[in-house]
Formats: sequence, structure tokens, C-alpha cells
Amino acid sequence: MRKALIGLAALAILGVLGFLALTSPSAYRLIRPEPAAAAGRAPDVENGRILFFAGGCTSCHAVPNQADKLRLGGGYALKSPFGTFHVPNISPHKQDGIGSWTAADFVRAMREGVSPDGRHYYPAFPYASYQRMSPEDLGDLFAFMQTLPAVEGRAPGHDLPFPFNIRRGVGLWKLAFLDGQVFRPDPSKPATWNRGAYLVNGPGHCAECHSERNFAGGIVEDRRFAGGPDPEGGRGTVPNITPHQSGIGGWSPEEVATLLKTGETPNFDTVGGPMGAVVANTAQLPDADRQAMAEYLLSLPPRVGFKKPE
Repeated sequence: MRKALIGLAALAILGVLGFLALTSPSAYRLIRPEPAAAAGRAPDVENGRILFFAGGCTSCHAVPNQADKLRLGGGYALKSPFGTFHVPNISPHKQDGIGSWTAADFVRAMREGVSPDGRHYYPAFPYASYQRMSPEDLGDLFAFMQTLPAVEGRAPGHDLPFPFNIRRGVGLWKLAFLDGQVFRPDPSKPATWNRGAYLVNGPGHCAECHSERNFAGGIVEDRRFAGGPDPEGGRGTVPNITPHQSGIGGWSPEEVATLLKTGETPNFDTVGGPMGAVVANTAQLPDADRQAMAEYLLSLPPRVGFKKPE
């Protein structure tokens, strides 16, 4: 009996040690090496501005109910099936935002979902998409964000039930859904297609809302871009953006680009809800970037759109 108890205790200890090892942010870095960045490169703030609007940072991080969307004090309550996340302050405020971060801190947060003090960020922050961005582009984005107004104040903590309130468990999620790969251009495709693929899959993180997810919150790959349930738990659905007849099939590249600029659809409707905030950002992009995103989206495999169970 005593030997059995000792054996069980040993297994429990090994289990805890294994959990701590697998979920450590440091362990993730060992498994997914950091991509090399160009040494001594000065950041391109204008490129950072474009990436900022491609990423739609204001959609979640602007202080709610204020006119100036460049005040990124956070506070928005993002509801999800896992609980409510309160979006943090990412303004350059030294104490309450990211003003005391280094560029390396920012790149690690965007690529690995790890804070400067070594904690996992929850994947409500879509770093599974941002990891596709190059270190140089992330450096440019950080440089632009440092030019924005510093906003005082911190958002409240997240409101998550057990077991999702065990932040360390996010490490297991990352092992399953965060591959650490930077976007690689397809040499068989035109430069415009590759630009669109980069913007859609990286900073634009379009699949994060326009896809179905599994029980763990990971994107179901064969449903990527085919729409899904409202990620905030509402009764609506998120549209299919593949070129299927239930999505954007039959649209021209110009019509997709127009939607990204004005929010107007080919059938004289206008996008609403969270997509309105997305369009407010994509409207700031160069025409060539919106056209590139349209070219890429219309090249996706057509998929039947998500239909909510009745």
C-alpha cells in the first residue's frame, strides 16, 4: 500500500513538472526558434502606419465611445465562449501602456504571445496570425505606435471561469496552434497576390473572425475563411469570404476592394457591426493594398459558408 501511494505521488509530481515544462514561455522559444531580424535597420514609420491600419488595431484597442480612434487606452469588453477579455492599453503610456517596452518586447508579444514579464497572453489577441509578420515589419509597426498619444489608465482584468483562468495552460494551446512560421511568398504567384496573402493572413488576421473554431478555440483549417458563428456569442454569423456562391463568389476584384474602402457591397448594402470598424481601418490603406487583398481572397478555394444550426 505504501509503495502504491509513493508511486502515485511520484506520478503526480512528474505530471506537474511536465505541465510546467510544456507550458513555459521559455520552452516555446526552444521549440519554435525566433526568426532573425535585419541588424541595424532603422524603422520605417510610414510602413508601420500602413500595417497599423491593415491590422485594425483601433477596432479593439481604441477607448470605447470616443471620437479619436488613435487613443489606444483599451477597455473594450470582448465576450467569447471562454469568458470576457478586457482589451489592454497599448498606447505609448510608460506605466499603463507599452511605452516602456523595447522593440524586441513588442516582436515577442506579437509573434509568441508573451508579455515582457514572461506571462502568456490569451489568444483572443490574434498572435496566431501576427506571427506571420516579418520582424522588420513588426519593428516598423512598433515605431509608428510610439508616435500615438499616450493614454492613462488600465483595463480591468479578464473575467474567465475555471479552467480558462489558468493562464499557464495557454502554453498547451500554443503548442497545438502556434507554429512560429513567418509568411513565405509563393514564387509561382505574382507579387500582388503575395502582398495580398501577407496582408490577409498576417496583419489583417481576417481568418480569426471569418472561420469556424474547434472546442479549443483553434481555427478549423478546412473551414478557414468560410465564415462562422459570432465570436462574441451573438445570434448573428460572420460571412463567408471565399469565392463560393454563399460568399464573395461572382464579385470582381474591384468590388471587393470597394468594400474594403467604403463598406459598400455590390448589391448596394453596407457592412455593419464589427466589420464597420474594420473598414474604417482598411479605408486608410493604399488602393494597391486593397486590390492585392481582393486578388488573394478571390483566389481562395471556394467553400460553403457557415450555416448556424437551427
